[in-house]
Amino acid sequence: MNIQDIKTLGELKASGYVSQGIKDELRKNLRKKIAKGQTVFEGVHGYEHTVIPELERAILSRHNINLLGLRGQAKTRLARLMVNLLDEYIPVVEGSEINDDPLKPISRYAKELIAEKGDATPITWLHRDERFYEKLATPDVTVADLIGDIDPIKAANLKLSYADDRVIHFGMIPRANRCIFVINELPDLQARIQVALFNILQEGDIQIRGFKVRMHLDLQFVFTANPEDYTNRGSIVTPLKDRIGSQILTHYPETIKIARTITEQEANLDTRQGEKIYVPSLAKDLLEQIAFEARESEYVDYKSGVSARMSITAFENLLSTAERRALKAGQDKTAVRLSDFMGIIPAITGKVELVYEGEQEGAAAVAEVLLGSAVKTLFQEYFPKIEKLEKNKDKGPYQEIIDWFFNESGLELTDDASDREYQKALDSIIPLKQLIQKYQPDTAKEDLLFMKEFVLWGLSEFKKLSKDRYDEGYQFKDPFGSYISKL
Repeated sequence: MNIQDIKTLGELKASGYVSQGIKDELRKNLRKKIAKGQTVFEGVHGYEHTVIPELERAILSRHNINLLGLRGQAKTRLARLMVNLLDEYIPVVEGSEINDDPLKPISRYAKELIAEKGDATPITWLHRDERFYEKLATPDVTVADLIGDIDPIKAANLKLSYADDRVIHFGMIPRANRCIFVINELPDLQARIQVALFNILQEGDIQIRGFKVRMHLDLQFVFTANPEDYTNRGSIVTPLKDRIGSQILTHYPETIKIARTITEQEANLDTRQGEKIYVPSLAKDLLEQIAFEARESEYVDYKSGVSARMSITAFENLLSTAERRALKAGQDKTAVRLSDFMGIIPAITGKVELVYEGEQEGAAAVAEVLLGSAVKTLFQEYFPKIEKLEKNKDKGPYQEIIDWFFNESGLELTDDASDREYQKALDSIIPLKQLIQKYQPDTAKEDLLFMKEFVLWGLSEFKKLSKDRYDEGYQFKDPFGSYISKL
């Protein structure tokens, strides 16, 4: 069907076009994609065996949908991607405020126009990208905003009585007729406003003020909600929940690999950062592990959740920290260091909700604790566990590194050190290289320095070395030697 050649109702009828509801339209196109083995929700990772199958079943069942989950779990993204299941274009009566179907008009305007012009009624074509409406539920949202109200200015301009239904100003929901309509954070919507949605979901029609006008709207509703909202700010009233066909629970990434994929996909990087700054694979894993630690931390409110946006903004900050350091050192290229992770603290402190104990510690201190916990967790995946080795009589794989610090004054790694200075400092600890060659022999050459610094951080987390932060960087020492020096 060439839509450019179809500009009137008569031409539309001659083309053989058949009207269908939006839920049937979504179902039809989803069936085609599933049958062809096509990816339906492109760019959403980690939901392939959980959320997406449930969402597809809901669409096939022609249900209105509630996506329930903590912040940063791609709820709104899933709703927006449903647009791809719509037909590319649909016909609309030209001038209609509510996207009237030329073959099934529902507004007074469209009915009168078709009665007057018949097959000569002009039509336009609406692209699927224009068939998505979104409203953030806030306590100040009114029935007039969503459904509609009497417009006194329209009544004055048209010289009509308030009893004439032509003075109605349609709200967002009628204007979204034949579209996907998303209400984000549904529990924040006042209970009396939620009641106004009952008839729309069950019967598909609306009533405005005292008018007898009842219009059967064609809508696909998608709601999003956060479990925390049920107790902190509001709730979804029971009769409304009863009218929502499917409630689907979302979740955070279950593995670091999935989390990395999401972060790398969503991070808003300058092309020069991607080209000039090398990020070791271990650094990417460490960044994601911080979020995993935060979701289990005693300092963080687990009911609030830790958004995937934390890892995304932290990754952006990490590269910017390395970029700034390289610029100050006059270098064209550099690689991320573990000490650069201090630059991600502002991204963490703004993204986590702390419990009382966390507030007592302070947001920045909690961020450093999370970084240390992430190092400790990953260290045990790459190198022998220290707790078990302490029971053995042999020296253990880390003893030569510890002895080096006992015999030397320590090691300083400044934040703004050039790559040459940074490499010289780490290469001076010969046992570090030997340890990595033994337990991580496949470490890439470009990752070696980061791995060396990672070992020092890991040993300090297990109290085998002392790590002190000062204004310009970090200092690593033998813990007993540093203790004696203070006496």
